Amino acid sequence: MSPRDGSTVKTRSRRRLSAQDHGNFGQRRTGPPTEPGFSQAKTLERVVFNQVSLFLAQNSSLDANQSGFRSGHSTETALLTVTEALRIAKADSRSSVLILLDLSAAFDTVNHQILLSTLSSLGITGIPLRWFESYLTGRSFRVAWGGEVSKAHHLVTGVPQGSVLGPLLLSIYTTSLGPFIQAHGFSYHCYADDTQLYLSFQPDDPTVAARISGCLADISEWMKEHHLQLKLAKTELLIFPATPTLQHDFTINLGTLTITPSSSARNLGVIFDDQLPFKDHIAKTARSCRFALHNIRKIRPFLTEQATQLLVQALVISRLDYCNALLAARIKFKTLMLAYRQTTGSAPAYLHSLLPIYTPSRTLRSASERRLIVPSRRGTKSLSKTFSYTVPSWWNDLPTAIRNANSLTTFKRLLKTHLFRHYLT
Repeated sequence: MSPRDGSTVKTRSRRRLSAQDHGNFGQRRTGPPTEPGFSQAKTLERVVFNQVSLFLAQNSSLDANQSGFRSGHSTETALLTVTEALRIAKADSRSSVLILLDLSAAFDTVNHQILLSTLSSLGITGIPLRWFESYLTGRSFRVAWGGEVSKAHHLVTGVPQGSVLGPLLLSIYTTSLGPFIQAHGFSYHCYADDTQLYLSFQPDDPTVAARISGCLADISEWMKEHHLQLKLAKTELLIFPATPTLQHDFTINLGTLTITPSSSARNLGVIFDDQLPFKDHIAKTARSCRFALHNIRKIRPFLTEQATQLLVQALVISRLDYCNALLAARIKFKTLMLAYRQTTGSAPAYLHSLLPIYTPSRTLRSASERRLIVPSRRGTKSLSKTFSYTVPSWWNDLPTAIRNANSLTTFKRLLKTHLFRHYLT
C-alpha cells in the first residue's frame, strides 16, 4: 500500500511453531521470511496441507460447493455450474436471481477459537489440533512507513495470507454457512471468500424479494457471529428474466440499506450480464488482447521468436483461455477435456449432474465406451447453448479410442490431432 506522500507501508507477520506438538517437523521460528527457517516452514505447511486435505476428502467434510484451492476445481468449474443453472432455468421459462456477496478482509478476521472448534468438530483433535493452535497463535506484525518501523503487535485473529494453509483454513471456517443459505431455498457456490447465491423462480412469484431479504439477513447474522464482515453496500444483485421482454421491478431492503439490481457485474473475473450472452465480457477480452498485441508488435524487432511466443501466451492466449468453457458452443477442446475428467472421476462432484455417465440396464458393448447421457430434445432451441446439452453429443461423437484414453495427457494429444484433422480437411 502506498500513501499519497510517496512513503511505503509494509507489514510483516512472524510465525511460531511448537516443536513439542509436532515432533521433529521443525524448530520454533520467529524470524522474517528471509531466514532459513522460512522454507522449512513452507515445506511443513505443504505436508500438513496434503494430510488434512486427504482426511477431509475421505470423510467428505469440506463443502462440496467450495471450489477454492482444491485439486481439480477452479473458477471456471465454479462459474460453469452456476451459469448452467441459470441457462437451464431460462430454458424452462423461469427467471433467476444471482447475488454476489462481498466480504471485507475475510482472511484477517478469522476467529482462532471458532476455527479450532470447527477443526475439532471435523475430527481433527489431539496433537494435530494443538499443532494448529501453535500455528495460529504467537504471531506478530510490524508496519514500516516513511523509513520508520513500528513496534511488534500481536495478531489475535486471521489466517496467514500467502501461506499454504491459509486458504484451506478459511474454507474449513466457512463450512457451516451453506445450510443457512439452503434453508431459504437458494443454491450457492463459493470460491475461497467469494460467495454467490442463486435462485430460480416462476416470473409471477411475489415472494422473491422477501426471500432474498430473509436470506441476506441470516447470512449477515452468521457473518457477525463468525467475526466476518459482509459489505452489503457492495453486494451485487443481477436478475435474469425468463424472456428478454420481461421486466422484474423489485429492490431489496435490509434495515436502512437498499440493494438495487445491476445490469452487469464482474464475477470471478468474468462479466455477467442479465441476458447471459457474455457480450460485455467478450468485448472487454477482445480489447485487452488487441492492446497487448499492439504493444508486442511495437517491440517485436527487439524480441527473439521464443520471447515473442512467451509474451503472446502470457498476455493474449491466457486471456482468451480464461473461463472460456462458459462459451461452450465455441470452445470444444476445453469442454471435452472436462468431459474426460468427468468420465474418469477427477472432475468436481457438482459437475456430475451436468454430464451423467451412460450406464446400460444390461450388459452391452456400449458399456465400455465411456458414453454420456444426451438430454432429451425437448426445448432443443432454448437448451442449445447449455453445457449439459452440447457436450454429451460432442463427447459421444468422438472415436472410442479417444474416449477410452488411459490418461488426460494421452486424451489431450489424441483430441488435438482429431480436431485439427476435422477442421483442416
